[in-house]
Amino acid sequence: MTRRCYLLILLLGICGVLLCASAACTATQGTPSPAENRTITDMAGRTVVVPSEIESILCTSPPSTMLVYMIAPGRLAGWNFAPVKEYTPGRYAALPVVGGWFGKETGNYETFISMHPDIIVEGYTTDGGAALASVAERQRKMGPIPVVAVEDTVNATGYSAPIRFMGDLLGEEEQAEAMIAYYEGVLATVTERVASIPDDERVAVYYAEGPKGLMTDPSGSQHADLIDLCGGRNVADCPITPGMGMTEVSMEQVIAWDPEVILAAEPAFYATVRTDPLWQDITAVKTGRVYLIPETAFGWIDRPPGINRIVGIPWTARTLYPDLFQDMDLESLVREYHEIFIHVSLSDDRIREILNP
Repeated sequence: MTRRCYLLILLLGICGVLLCASAACTATQGTPSPAENRTITDMAGRTVVVPSEIESILCTSPPSTMLVYMIAPGRLAGWNFAPVKEYTPGRYAALPVVGGWFGKETGNYETFISMHPDIIVEGYTTDGGAALASVAERQRKMGPIPVVAVEDTVNATGYSAPIRFMGDLLGEEEQAEAMIAYYEGVLATVTERVASIPDDERVAVYYAEGPKGLMTDPSGSQHADLIDLCGGRNVADCPITPGMGMTEVSMEQVIAWDPEVILAAEPAFYATVRTDPLWQDITAVKTGRVYLIPETAFGWIDRPPGINRIVGIPWTARTLYPDLFQDMDLESLVREYHEIFIHVSLSDDRIREILNP
């Protein structure tokens, strides 16, 4: 073999090695290695493989979206609803509205898939096989994007678990624990004090929904959860409307129930109820105990019944029992809630405007 042939063979061999190395590198980039993934158990008990680093998240309903925003706003890729810009930092308010599956809304799978999130969070309720089937169907239609089930719409005494789960999932344990500390602190204060109120001394409350105040949710409905939690006696004696709630009632029924306190969901109703002749004989109107439920970035006691209601716990308790909770510094609690959960700072004047519409 000549020296020239030997050099040629050697060069061809080197090129072959380089080509193989290049192909191996390309294959590794195109297919994530097991080291880039991890396996978790979601809140429905499902085994799910998710990226080790989760940077982009879409949620199928508002409670999940609010949970992700509160824990890690920089990971949220879009809203199910248009955010309230006054209370949402600009870079987050500018995120796209992608819709979802909640209430009467039906989302678009193509929209979600086209945004290539690392995971999709699906709200999960513990109602047995139907909920699991719904999560499985969502995963089937989302294709290769992992769907993680989170129990985010629960009784208002059960928010620590989903907060901690999401904090662990996203590596935001410190933020999650700060949220839990606030939540469990106000929850303990309220539940301990109202436990001492005899049943026959509990204030009679009507939750007025709709522009005329003639829609409501009775005790046992997740939408009226905070009334019971905060020691009120929900006077509404009517069926629970599943899902969105808001059972229609008559003026005659409200007059017969004669609530001592009215919690008004709609500003339009709140603006007219005190001068409307139909409502003048109701005790709450005669004594001036009609209150507009605050809403800042999200609702405070409902719509949706998610962890947004945490700030509504001290507000509802103080509203129903001002003497029992006279030492509760509601302004400080509202300020702290918005700093920890909503990532905004509110001025003293703004807080007073919210609490005294």
